[in-house]
Amino acid sequence: MTVQRLPLPEALVAHAQAYAAGDAPAAEPRDAATVVLLRPGADGSEVYLLRRQTSMAFAGGMCVFPGGGVDPRDFDDELVDRGLWSGPSPAEWAERLGCDEPKARALVCAAVRETFEESGVLLAGASADEVVADTTGEDWEADRVALETRELSLTAFLENRSLVLRTDLLGAWSGWLTPVFEPRRYRTWFFVARLPEGQVTRDVSTESSSVTWSGALEAVEQVEAEQIMMMPPTWLTCLDVAQHADPDAVLVEAQGRRVEMFMPEVVADGDAYILSTPPAYAALMAAR
Repeated sequence: MTVQRLPLPEALVAHAQAYAAGDAPAAEPRDAATVVLLRPGADGSEVYLLRRQTSMAFAGGMCVFPGGGVDPRDFDDELVDRGLWSGPSPAEWAERLGCDEPKARALVCAAVRETFEESGVLLAGASADEVVADTTGEDWEADRVALETRELSLTAFLENRSLVLRTDLLGAWSGWLTPVFEPRRYRTWFFVARLPEGQVTRDVSTESSSVTWSGALEAVEQVEAEQIMMMPPTWLTCLDVAQHADPDAVLVEAQGRRVEMFMPEVVADGDAYILSTPPAYAALMAAR
């Protein structure tokens, strides 16, 4: 099967043309983190996908990975000072993510927090060698809701439960900046993580209408068959992940990656319009 290029919706092309004509101002992007949650499947890795409510202003009806915007409290340096951080240091993460230390720390915190808020999966443990085995109890749900409503900070949550953030369970993958003509823009760092042993995902996100585990390549094929919808970065990430044998191989690949933020542009493709892709992804598509 040949990978198809995804034509842009007419509304998105109209936004781009209005911006190019000087009729629309550029929105300031918000920093965000998203996590490609992985588990072994019959033909490689499976990915956890949430279908966003169609009423959502951004990416309504699209299948996405768990994630969201950075909260100001994600910048809390007390989390590190109080010994609640394990794994690569903020300085090491800054080098991997291509940003300064405070932002790197906040992005990692946002990635872990948003994953817990949107899937019930927690990348934390009682020590640097342990990971929480079960987060399905009512007390865990109460904490998840408190984090989601911002009544509880990640630092307080970890401290209350005597947990440390397992940053070593994350891998840096890629970076995408919403095109300049979009009215809502995000500067999003993509992370990868394996589903911790014993934990299960839960359909808890108030922003999604449904959730599913899907083979990474199967998700690509479903988008091409117009059975589900994805933004190009999500679709291309699924294609990229599908090139690796299993979640462990994905995480090994992530160890050598350094994020370079990419902003797609609208380009003509015959009679249609598509978004440009980074050279690495273009080569990946051509190879198929």
